[in-house]
Amino acid sequence: MIDFCINPEFAERYALIDNSEEFYEYMNKPLRQSIRINTLKGNYDDITNLLSEKYKLQQVPWCREGFFLEVEGIGNTMEYQLGLIFPQEASSMIPPVVLDPKPGMLVLDIAASPGAKTTQIAQYMENEGCIIANDVKINRLNILISNLQRCGVLIARVTMRDGRTFKKYKNRFDCILLDAPCSNTGMIRKNYKYLKMWRLRDVYALSKLQKGLIMASYSALKPGGVLVYSTCSLDPAENEEVVDHLLANTNAELEEISLPVRRHKPFTSFEGKEFGEVRKCLRIHPQDNDTEGFFVAKIVKVV
Repeated sequence: MIDFCINPEFAERYALIDNSEEFYEYMNKPLRQSIRINTLKGNYDDITNLLSEKYKLQQVPWCREGFFLEVEGIGNTMEYQLGLIFPQEASSMIPPVVLDPKPGMLVLDIAASPGAKTTQIAQYMENEGCIIANDVKINRLNILISNLQRCGVLIARVTMRDGRTFKKYKNRFDCILLDAPCSNTGMIRKNYKYLKMWRLRDVYALSKLQKGLIMASYSALKPGGVLVYSTCSLDPAENEEVVDHLLANTNAELEEISLPVRRHKPFTSFEGKEFGEVRKCLRIHPQDNDTEGFFVAKIVKVV
């Protein structure tokens, strides 16, 4: 049983975000294993039939290629080694589904490592077009490149730069995914180190970084294009406040996210700040769908 009192600062903060018994109950539950079928390496039906012979599969409601399954050591399986499947948390499959990239597009994945969402984007593009897969650290790029190669992604160009520098490439990309660096509180179910490491000062520093990244992403997006902003944090300072910052300083518009996902209402105010236009964002707490916590916003650049 995880003791949230080992980090009193976290406990005090999250009492303002979700203080329900159900929230803490699910934060204590082990995270369900989920995988995504990689259609770049094989036919969907063939791979699912192969898996069904070995494992009991349960469909992820919001992602056709996603399945929950019970298996130990997924990285040691033949299917993983061949790139037929990618271990990916079910809620993290949502941003590429919302982005909905098409073959032939020019796509920017601005914080791409370890590549789960990048490979998902590539399969939706059917390996046609171009993905700029960026990250800021060399050790993260090595993991990204390894996953791209194993999954048969042929259209990715890997870059290493601070994502905020993409602001100079104005109106360049058809769609952009900003899965922003965050405090990872949605991932506590996966690894309790995120609870021990959590500090409020880091949340405020990350919020500042996220605002810079979302403004740069919007600058690089073509008029009429889609920007998806996501985090695995539940803190409004990293989510609603960041989206509100973009809306207040640009002509960006939010679109509804229509998926079969149970959700919490977004915060329209927090810490004395008002976020009036964020109701269309998707806020997922662990107890909603028995997943990680997650936040997703679909943003359109007005023509």
